[in-house]
Amino acid sequence: MMDFSFPVLPVAALGLLLVVLSPRVINWARTNKSGLLQALRLQKETSSEIVSLRVYPIKSCRGFELPKTTLRLHGLDLDRQWMFVDAKTHEFITIRQIPQMTLINTALSDDGTSLLLSITGSPEKVQIPARPDAAWLAAHTTLSQVKIWDTVTDGHVYGDAINAPFTRFLQRDICLVYKGPTPRILQGNGDPRLLGRQQSTYFPDVHPVLIASEASLADLNQRLRRNGAEAITVERFRPNIIVRGTVPWAEDSWKTVRISGCGREPLDLDVVARCARCQVPNVDPDTAEKHKREPWDTLMTYRRVDEGMKYKPCFGMLSAPRSEGVVEVGMKLEVLEETTQHRYIKGF
Repeated sequence: MMDFSFPVLPVAALGLLLVVLSPRVINWARTNKSGLLQALRLQKETSSEIVSLRVYPIKSCRGFELPKTTLRLHGLDLDRQWMFVDAKTHEFITIRQIPQMTLINTALSDDGTSLLLSITGSPEKVQIPARPDAAWLAAHTTLSQVKIWDTVTDGHVYGDAINAPFTRFLQRDICLVYKGPTPRILQGNGDPRLLGRQQSTYFPDVHPVLIASEASLADLNQRLRRNGAEAITVERFRPNIIVRGTVPWAEDSWKTVRISGCGREPLDLDVVARCARCQVPNVDPDTAEKHKREPWDTLMTYRRVDEGMKYKPCFGMLSAPRSEGVVEVGMKLEVLEETTQHRYIKGF
């Protein structure tokens, strides 16, 4: 048994240590394979079925469902590997500033080699390689520095022929960008000193994979209807892996989960943090109209559950895969470990 050089701390005090990232805590994290969060023994077997897999190839644009895909260390294959940036500043743009971005649609060609881009209500269409090789990128893009939140990374900036339809649609000079070769290292709860390993992602806000529960969505929708508002779909929250769930919000305490079944190799993920929400879920992906209040107001009444982000509601869990492999609808997601010590740390 390990001899800890500091006593067991209450959640609030542990959270302060996580924010400060003191050398003492960091050293313990490096030597403790189970990570900083104390794991709880499960009282009973906890598992659920994966009912949907979703990817959003271009950040803040419309995504699509897949019956199966590949889980990579950086996230689901194709997920958020592109984003739009301002043509002058090369700073990322999202639904937060431009809700109409959700009317930019993405789809895979039948053979899976091309990404098909379209705009709701417009005849214009663009086709680009779904997995561009170095030769194609060299001929059609320019490697440049781009900014996402406070992080500067590299990206392959597409030319005017591809950007023009979207510039016209959004009435703003923008460029499509494909993630460059330099790793974008996880920060916040995914910091290498906390996660226990260095891991990177493409253009998600913070972490590679977002998991959501249908049971939790059903609970939210029940409250929305009770407040006189319309029910919403899980797409509002832009998750990657959606499980059926049994008890609403049981995912709040997940620490480690395993995906298995369908004859596939099991895949483990570290659940690193709750997903603190902005008002993007207020935007209807079908119309790009932003509701003035919901679901934000309802979530704020009962989902301010994370000491690290007191003034934002939480929905979904952010995770970092430990391994790679095929994941498909119908596989089982099993909770291996739980914790009471999740505390959100800003990662951007």
